[in-house]
Amino acid sequence: MTVPPVTSSIPQGGSTPGTAGDASLHADGGDAFAGVESAAAALGTAKPQGQLRDIGRRFLRNRLAVFGLVLIGLLFLTAIFAPLLAPYDPYQQNLLGTGVDATQAGPSAKHWFGVDLVGRDQLSRVIYGSRIAVVVGLVSIIMAVFIGVLLGALAGYFGRSWDTVIMRTADVFFAFPLLIGAILILTVVGQGVLPVILALAIFSWATIARLLRSSILSIREAEYVEAARSLGASRWRIVTRHILPNSLAPVLVFATFNVGTAVVAEAALSFLGVGVKPDVPEWGNMIAVGRGFVGFKDFLWFFPSMAVVFTVLGFIFAGDGLRDALDPKLR
Repeated sequence: MTVPPVTSSIPQGGSTPGTAGDASLHADGGDAFAGVESAAAALGTAKPQGQLRDIGRRFLRNRLAVFGLVLIGLLFLTAIFAPLLAPYDPYQQNLLGTGVDATQAGPSAKHWFGVDLVGRDQLSRVIYGSRIAVVVGLVSIIMAVFIGVLLGALAGYFGRSWDTVIMRTADVFFAFPLLIGAILILTVVGQGVLPVILALAIFSWATIARLLRSSILSIREAEYVEAARSLGASRWRIVTRHILPNSLAPVLVFATFNVGTAVVAEAALSFLGVGVKPDVPEWGNMIAVGRGFVGFKDFLWFFPSMAVVFTVLGFIFAGDGLRDALDPKLR
């Protein structure tokens, strides 16, 4: 009995049909996965851009917000180009040209805002005063936001002892009104632009930290945060990529409002004689000079007061518009 030879069904090419099919399947699947991944990446970048466009569109529809933005823009342009816009040196005195009569020291074709008691041009001093307002307002709030975001993120995400220590420290700063606390610091440190900035920043971070902490507490257990944890994302990546970008909206709105608050506080400190030095062209100093001449030399206090008013209104209107634009209910 002859046993028939066993013939192999494997092709001579060296691979089975199943192996070739699997390779083709893997190749097709890899291409499909790469296509899905690239599409997801494109959608991920398109979504924030679309949200930013929506936020900008809602902001621009608010006329008061646009008006506030225009006022802020004028303030910045005035501060940047002060040497070009000011008709005179803000420190230059002209004792012979002041006179005793208010008509000689008041607004005229030569001095639009009049001159002060030692003959310095009021318009030039108001223009240069915008520089101090911008520097103090912005730098103090940037410092406060940095401190508040750092401590608020630690308190909100890690909780427990971090939360207790940071929030009880914030309560201590809440116990001091802004001006009273700033006066205490300036009494010890001394007058100047930098001490004013430090004083305002030190007594402004607590509110920002509490706002951010509350926002983080509301989203740290969200599904997308839990998904990031399950995928092995580090705490730093979770906080910086998932939590902070979704919890900074109230901080941005508060910071916009608080720039105006810092401008008023800086003017008030100088008005009280504890802010910048009296000879510096600053709005609070100018109002302090004019307070003894209310009723007959009102130009001494009116123009710097209007500068403070319009600056604060600009940041209030812009903050209102930003708050409405960032409202998730309108998205």
